[in-house]
Amino acid sequence: MKKENLKKLSKNLPLTPGVLGRNRFFNSAVLIPLIKKKGEYFLLFQKRAANIRQGGDICFPGGGFEEGIDNNFEETALRETYEELGIKAKDIKIIGRLDTYVAPIGAIIEPFVAKIKKSVLKTMIVDKSEVEKTLLIPVSFFKNTKAIEYTLSHEIQPYKIDENGKKEVLFPADKLGLPQMYRKPWGNKRHKIWVYKYEDEIIWGITSVIINDLIEKY
Repeated sequence: MKKENLKKLSKNLPLTPGVLGRNRFFNSAVLIPLIKKKGEYFLLFQKRAANIRQGGDICFPGGGFEEGIDNNFEETALRETYEELGIKAKDIKIIGRLDTYVAPIGAIIEPFVAKIKKSVLKTMIVDKSEVEKTLLIPVSFFKNTKAIEYTLSHEIQPYKIDENGKKEVLFPADKLGLPQMYRKPWGNKRHKIWVYKYEDEIIWGITSVIINDLIEKY
């Protein structure tokens, strides 16, 4: 390597390490809204409308980063919260953030913790095309309730078999001369998933991961 190349490399290395290959993922942000009522803090959730992707899931307000609209992920969280729940940025005070979460499904989530004015419960306008309803759940519920733990597994599939029995090769490991193990599904990576039952609702997935991290710090 030439000296000038080494200098260029040194100059281009990030001052603060980020997520390698971020542009290959779905980049998003969520807001974790805390609302104080009668001396107790509650988390504000939303239940996704039945006819959209992941319909019926309980989650925090949030969504994908939009290039050319959002300058940063905090703006993403604030914009999505306004679009979904009609809560304005002036009624939201960001108090910090949790660590970046790289989910096994191929998404990166930036969670922002915020204090929300209690008055928004009377003024927020829910977008019914995206949100079926909102839920207020006391933080104490999550502090005092142990989540049910399950284990999921993820396999890397180098090929798929369609409904007609035809094989679609996604990764030609044999033609590339790779070891035999890569010519069939491999990995079988296992990871824990947490499930909370609150009244008639189930909270799980990415949302439960974020909740667990929040509660550890609360």
